[in-house]
Amino acid sequence: MTIATVFRACGLCLIFVICAGTAGAAERINQEGRILGATTAVTTPTLFDTAAADAIVSAMQIFPTTSAWNEDISNLPLITTPATSAAIIADIRNDLASNATRQRLVVFQEMNYVLVPDNQAIVDINFFNYPDQSDDLIPASPGNNPSTIGGWPIPTNLPIEAWPTGVSGETLSQVQTDALGLGGDRHSITVMPGAGYIWETWETQLTTQTPPWQASNGAKFPLTTNVARPDGWTSGDAAGLPMFPALVRYDEAERGMVEHCMRVVVKRSSKAHIYPATHDAGSTTDPTVPAMGQRIRLKASYVIPSTWTKEETAIALALKKYGALVADNGNFFSISICPDDRWSANAFNHLSTGAGSDYLDINNFEVVQSTGATQGPRSAGAPTANAGADQAVTLAAGASLAGAATGTGITTQWYAYPVGTTGATIANPASLTTTVQFAATGTYTVMLKVTDGTHAPAFDAVVITVAAGSNPVPTLTVIAPTSVAAGSAATLTLSGSNFVSTATVTIGSSLGSHTLSVATATATQLTVNVPATDLPAAGSFPVSVTNPGPGGGSSGSKTLTITPDITPPVITPGTVVVSSTSATVPWTTNEAATGAVNDGTSIAYTATAPAPTLALAQSVVLTNLTASTTYHYAITARDAAGNTATTSDATFMTLATGGTSTAGGTSTSTAGTSTADGTSTAGGTSSAGGTTAASAGGGGGGGGGCGMASGLSVILLLVGLRLRRRARS
Repeated sequence: MTIATVFRACGLCLIFVICAGTAGAAERINQEGRILGATTAVTTPTLFDTAAADAIVSAMQIFPTTSAWNEDISNLPLITTPATSAAIIADIRNDLASNATRQRLVVFQEMNYVLVPDNQAIVDINFFNYPDQSDDLIPASPGNNPSTIGGWPIPTNLPIEAWPTGVSGETLSQVQTDALGLGGDRHSITVMPGAGYIWETWETQLTTQTPPWQASNGAKFPLTTNVARPDGWTSGDAAGLPMFPALVRYDEAERGMVEHCMRVVVKRSSKAHIYPATHDAGSTTDPTVPAMGQRIRLKASYVIPSTWTKEETAIALALKKYGALVADNGNFFSISICPDDRWSANAFNHLSTGAGSDYLDINNFEVVQSTGATQGPRSAGAPTANAGADQAVTLAAGASLAGAATGTGITTQWYAYPVGTTGATIANPASLTTTVQFAATGTYTVMLKVTDGTHAPAFDAVVITVAAGSNPVPTLTVIAPTSVAAGSAATLTLSGSNFVSTATVTIGSSLGSHTLSVATATATQLTVNVPATDLPAAGSFPVSVTNPGPGGGSSGSKTLTITPDITPPVITPGTVVVSSTSATVPWTTNEAATGAVNDGTSIAYTATAPAPTLALAQSVVLTNLTASTTYHYAITARDAAGNTATTSDATFMTLATGGTSTAGGTSTSTAGTSTADGTSTAGGTSSAGGTTAASAGGGGGGGGGCGMASGLSVILLLVGLRLRRRARS
């Protein structure tokens, strides 16, 4: 089973998610990475403040994951032109300076909604202010010419703004008719999840006129596309935006994360609008005054107070990730939450004008550069993901994951879904191809996420059924390569059948058999990394695969030929450290080798200091040296196959009595090659040089420095070193 959906995130990232449980129907994932589950059909008009509504909307993808409402803006840069973020925030805050308790974010329980079935009866509604900017108008006819009447799916229980918690005990019928004459914006929202549309109005009222329903304007939005209203058209919001996707709902706040952008109201807006807004409601052209559609974000540095409720924290997290769009003008800096009578009494105490502490000052916000209609997640080149086919595995075998993805700069990661799930151990969380082991039988969902930092990430999932069972006996048919050089590391690819992710590979050698864990595994192919120490000498050796119990067993073997090593090691000399009576000579080789340093006062070396252990880095100390004397030396290295290399002659000078120093200079050449039968050739070049520094007290500075000392011997030493350095430059 594959799942393909995309959502916004930062940095190209590929993530597999593991979920224990019955995840077979979990085929849709929203922008927050939450598995939506199967959709619930609406069979009767359902009010927002019910468990039935929670079940419906929690399974909805409200606008595409690429929508501006669902865009992760946490990494967008701050706006710098035509005004800076700081200047716009200062203007928003200063506009509310007459009342300090309003210079903070507050929430209002105002916008509600009703969910209707696809066959909801169509009702006439008259749009008395902006019929030319309203949708679903019925054809003009006598008495309706030009047409101002729309045909809308309005149920009898259509809720009006603020009902029930924002009104003073009024019934829904009283609020619909405005029985108390309170007036106000009186927004209404009707959602048809099946067909995928929203209908929104303002100044909505049920009257005794014909038709009974009246509203200032009516806007219809498709839930499945990013198509905006015609430019210049208004809606229930002054910005021409939909309100439904911006609402803080009970179901998501109780989950701990609002999963989308919100609508924010400011005191004053400019005569401008930016995507996704289509309408403006201001008169000033001052660039420090926010435009409709301006994107505002809570600063990442803001520390959410520990005193905040789960609901308040859910809002703050969303304001950091998704932000808020300037949508309307009002006397507060506010966002809309549903007037749900299930909120606890203190759910939003810190997001009110009456909060005495831990309130959210406007200065904690910033303005970001918005992405346009064809930018950001809506631009071309979105990544794709494929998690592979569903699997049925045994508990002992585990599962092999082989994901595929397209995109630029992909980074991979695996994690358990939901976060905190236990019972699944991923071998390599950073790799597309890896294995997973399970602690118990059951059904797991493994999900792949791919992000590139610009587009909405792509998701895909595979369902893995884990049974107790027994492992099969593996069959090995091919190994590649079939031969490798002795003393060299190798990666073997083994093909066959019935492989499990916990299989091991056994390889023979001159030192006996070695059992290795696999690097990658599928049912038909394994890879294993063989260290050079496991392949020390020539010969032909068996390779086999073993599946662990329960069940399991070993395959037949294939032959791996280890060819003689005829390549000598490459020696890289290090910096020689000298004193008046000794010298430390270090070097490294590109393969494990023994070694020795031959030295003397001429090229006819008279002493040897051995390094008898196979190693990549060696060092020997030459002792009993004479002060203020030039010594010649050469380094010899011998690998496990007997191949020998020797550097060309190099020199160092011991210090005067009592001095110590580091002599600069390296040699990068080798001389000589040798095969196991003892034949050899000699040759090579070398370069070395350095500086030695000593102080009057006998201490020495680092290579490349200069020193001051007393005594003719030190002066001569420095002159000699300078001459040698010039001669080699």
